[in-house]
Amino acid sequence: MNLHTSNRSPLHWQSKLILLLVIPLAGTFAIVESMQRWPFAPASIVTAYLIAGGFALVVWMLRAATPAAALTGGLFAVVLYLWAPGWHTILWALLALFLLTFAATRFGRRRKEALGIAEERHGRTASQVVANLGAGVVAAIPLRAWRIWLGIYPGRAALIAAVAALGEATADTLSSEFGEVLGGEPRLLTTLRRVPPGTDGAISIYGTLAGAAGAAVVVAVAAIVLRLTSAESLVASASAIAGLFIDSLLGATLERRGWLNNDAVNALSTAAAAILAGVLADRL
Repeated sequence: MNLHTSNRSPLHWQSKLILLLVIPLAGTFAIVESMQRWPFAPASIVTAYLIAGGFALVVWMLRAATPAAALTGGLFAVVLYLWAPGWHTILWALLALFLLTFAATRFGRRRKEALGIAEERHGRTASQVVANLGAGVVAAIPLRAWRIWLGIYPGRAALIAAVAALGEATADTLSSEFGEVLGGEPRLLTTLRRVPPGTDGAISIYGTLAGAAGAAVVVAVAAIVLRLTSAESLVASASAIAGLFIDSLLGATLERRGWLNNDAVNALSTAAAAILAGVLADRL
């Protein structure tokens, strides 16, 4: 769950790979869908880019992200908004994620700086944004592609998967940030032995509770605006929390052995939450 590990390492190629896998896909989809929608719904296209531009500007001005990361977040906002333009948009869940994680990274900052685990002052990098949000964006693309390009209306599995991925990303950040400040006894997930705060794969009671609460808030927001059923909300929440423990498991094993970097761990855990939610939602 450690969000502060530097990517400037022999494993930095993993961060670049994540960018190369997600950014071209999201960018291509945003362009193609914008072109297809423009003749009959130009207002939705203009609104999407205005919202994305405003979001990127605010994130950058708050120093919550680097310029490249802010632009990446803006691109993701375009993709997510165009699925369901208007007030009933998944962007409300993304906004909840941003507000919760922004507050969490600044909660107890002095203690985090004293421990040497505080997020850098310039904010998240583009690879961190993609690692945390990419799975949600990619999960949402197939649903819109089926509806717009193929003219068919599949189940809501992809939508639930996207919500679960956003919930997991929120849970991961809140569990790490609050767990480091509120204390408790961080323990390695695989052995349950005590470890210093910020250790890869460490969990704590306070951190886990904070993460679960954050996921619940994001899913609740999505449930309201997207009109999810109780069963769909439960699947999204449970999958997000499962992804949180997968994140810790990967951190305690593959990341500690030097096989994965933090961006790869975050990307895989959000993807796991999305896949689990998609599979379960498809059976509802």
